[in-house]
Amino acid sequence: MTFLWPLLVISVGLIPLGVVVARQIDVRRRERLASLGSPSAASAATGRPGGAVAGRIASALVVAAFVLFAVALARPQATVSLPRVEGTLVLTFDVSGSMAADDVTPTRLEAAKAAAKSIVDRQPIGVVIGVVAFSDAGLSIQEPTADQTTVIGAIERLGPSHGTSLGQGILASIGAIEQAESDTPASYYSNRSQAPTALPAPVAPGSHTAAAIVLLSDGENNERPDPLGAAQAAADRGIRVMTIGVGTPAGTTLDLDGFRVQTQLDEGLLRQIADVTAGTYQPAAELDPGAVYGKLAEHLVARDEEVELTALVAGAGLIVLIAGVAISLARTGRLP
Repeated sequence: MTFLWPLLVISVGLIPLGVVVARQIDVRRRERLASLGSPSAASAATGRPGGAVAGRIASALVVAAFVLFAVALARPQATVSLPRVEGTLVLTFDVSGSMAADDVTPTRLEAAKAAAKSIVDRQPIGVVIGVVAFSDAGLSIQEPTADQTTVIGAIERLGPSHGTSLGQGILASIGAIEQAESDTPASYYSNRSQAPTALPAPVAPGSHTAAAIVLLSDGENNERPDPLGAAQAAADRGIRVMTIGVGTPAGTTLDLDGFRVQTQLDEGLLRQIADVTAGTYQPAAELDPGAVYGKLAEHLVARDEEVELTALVAGAGLIVLIAGVAISLARTGRLP
């Protein structure tokens, strides 16, 4: 258990002081009653069967209630594993140098961003979206989340980089999906090396309906690993890769670091990746954002979340306090 306001935990230390003060007040009250020749309420209670024991129980309950109230002041929180029903979608962006080409307005990358934003705008309840960017390597820049503002912000920060490795992008997206669907939160860190895990047994392509990859690219690949091999890895896990082609088949000439190169949309490779994984191919200009979610189902996952326990602890303190007061009133006719 942790506390949002840990300094207030020291208020628990005031309770023993309060107990001492209350006992002194009770002693003085007894002495005054004795000096007047009147039996005290406590003496009357002691005369009843179990009266002294009931008084101690009532006092202990009241003290326990104040301890709980003091803990509640510090706003306790705990990590709780909560079940959720959700689907996972990963937007995988090609940010290679060729995505700076302007054969689509204003550039391929900006057109890909616009297509991705239209997909995010149609995000249904229960679906989390992550963002992966790749050029000559794959990098997860936003873990899957239901917060559209966070996803849009991650998309807007993307910029063109160097070479193209479609395979790295697909593999990084598979990793992002597996992390999102695991019971261990993405923010978990350890200095111990993870134990090697066996590769999962292959399943039918497209059978993992609760997760999908949307690959936004011009399809040009000039880096390892083999993109079709990476696509097969996704297919073996049942994950569909829906490819969105950005650019034109005619292409354009692009100036990259002083070299003029011809770049064009490779629809053939993008279609192959989609076919291997039981996915679909759409040109960005003809994108139907709703179709992306058409076959995306949801499944039950567990999420470790920080939950504030203030209300729970305060409620428990109130119940204990009422019990202590009720016992005292029933046995002695007065508050403990």
